[in-house]
Amino acid sequence: MKADVLSIQAEKIKSIDLPEHFSEEIRPDLIRKVFLVQQANQRQPYGAAPEAGQRAAAKLSRRRRDFKSAYGKGIARTPRKTLSRRGSQFTWVGAVAPNTVSGRRAHPPKASKIWNLEINKKEKRKAIRSAIASTLNKDLLQVRGFSAFSTLPLIIEDKFESIQKTKDALIILKKLGLEKEIQRVAEKSIKSGKGKSRGNKYKRKKGPLVVVSKNCPLQKAIKNIQGFETCTVNKLNTKALAPGAQPGRLVIWSLPSIEKLKTLFT
Repeated sequence: MKADVLSIQAEKIKSIDLPEHFSEEIRPDLIRKVFLVQQANQRQPYGAAPEAGQRAAAKLSRRRRDFKSAYGKGIARTPRKTLSRRGSQFTWVGAVAPNTVSGRRAHPPKASKIWNLEINKKEKRKAIRSAIASTLNKDLLQVRGFSAFSTLPLIIEDKFESIQKTKDALIILKKLGLEKEIQRVAEKSIKSGKGKSRGNKYKRKKGPLVVVSKNCPLQKAIKNIQGFETCTVNKLNTKALAPGAQPGRLVIWSLPSIEKLKTLFT
């Protein structure tokens, strides 16, 4: 399979042979499986404090001759803390036990729980190759709302990675025919319900992914464009190539990243 390489002026320079990754069978089921594993492995552990609800001095004996004993009082065997005393009589209130006010929870979530999942390396690599192949499928791209392009993939010459300013990057993207994409992802809407009060008030659309060969100035320039994301080719994953486990994302490749891709995920 061949593809055209474009200059930063959107003019054809040459044609190159694409890596075999782009000819992989598209497997939505495998992409989803690997995506969910990756999502689980990024989950932050959470749980109650180990001593939560257990800080009260609420040990109460049921033995016959112990001090503060509740032996023979005809009361439930709930741990209690002493509020007042009159001779050998005590005023108690339940504590620590799950059935008491401010007591511990019976089965709280534990921070020690391991959420990580495992998956075979070959499955993971195949899912990434499948997600790369889905970036050429125009039907999947249109389902996700991306503009239709006559030639895919979009491969840009080496100079693209040396762009330092966002305004220069925008000029190049518009020359490549991505003006509609820039307008589409610029729109945002307010979430409904409680979600808006949790630090992420707006719903934003996913835009194209820019893949580069290494850390470069272009990454900072693209970062300022809403909806666009960048990724180095050696860190490609299903979450970047198929957000939400849905294959078919518009990807813009730099020429060095395509050359480096030939030796990855095989």
